[in-house]
Amino acid sequence: MSSLVIFNDASPEQPEFATDDPAAIAARLKTIGVRFERWDGAETPPRDADETAVLTRYRPWLDKLMGETGAGSADVIRIDVNTPGREALRKKFLSEHIHTEDEVRFFVHGGGHFVLHLNGRVYDIGCTQRDLISVPAGTPHWFDAGETPDVVALRIFTNRDGWIADYTGDDIANRFPARAA
Repeated sequence: MSSLVIFNDASPEQPEFATDDPAAIAARLKTIGVRFERWDGAETPPRDADETAVLTRYRPWLDKLMGETGAGSADVIRIDVNTPGREALRKKFLSEHIHTEDEVRFFVHGGGHFVLHLNGRVYDIGCTQRDLISVPAGTPHWFDAGETPDVVALRIFTNRDGWIADYTGDDIANRFPARAA
């Protein structure tokens, strides 16, 4: 289930706002420039479908999105308990960072939490199957798919070099415990 929980960044124990309504999530995130939507219509490909099959299944949505954003490439990332080096990968994603381009993800299977740190607030966005999120360039954030991840997601890039993070050095992610993915 999609979710949004907002905290004051000094109070990780007490949420200020929480919802699992996708329309309310989208409306609230729009106020900080984050795009959130549900892609309904396409039949979800099997979890083990290869990258070409997944990209083909979502091609009409990808073409529209890439045309709107100027993105130049898309790929499929899979993270599960069998992913080599998954603990190191999780640690890398759990450190607050920014990107020079929007971070765009569409969840084909599974889910995870994008956690944004803006204007004295922490926005914990639980994304699940059929959720699209676009985190604007320069937005401090981290991501967690949990200790036992099970994610298949589309990634859309403007920079053809792919995922490049600039770590902020802030330990805020350590102060906000990971929520179950």
